[in-house]
Amino acid sequence: MSLQILAVDDSRTIRDMLKMALTQAGFETSLAEDGMHGLEVLDGMAPDAIITDINMPRMDGFGFIEAVRAQDKHRATPILVLTTESAPELKARARAAGATGWIVKPFDPEKLVRALRTVAGPGGA
Repeated sequence: MSLQILAVDDSRTIRDMLKMALTQAGFETSLAEDGMHGLEVLDGMAPDAIITDINMPRMDGFGFIEAVRAQDKHRATPILVLTTESAPELKARARAAGATGWIVKPFDPEKLVRALRTVAGPGGA
């Protein structure tokens, strides 16, 4: 089963690493540069899961998560936060905004793929 993933990160390097890891896992991957761009890309798709950074220009990850959750069709879409941040209060704020999980950079591609399959696939496809 091919999962469709939206990855939002202002770092070109991270976007490239995500694209490579997710494509190798057989996922269809769409990329966005920040929260505002993420909402634009999301408008034309129905992803199985979303990955977002927290610290981004124009709209940060918290604002992006809240904006995604405000849309009926994306209320249940799993959202994984991928960030260098690890402070408990930021994790709590992300969960309050609607995040499903939290992964700290640098990420292990295999663990990320496993996490996506767990949250997005039926029965962890």
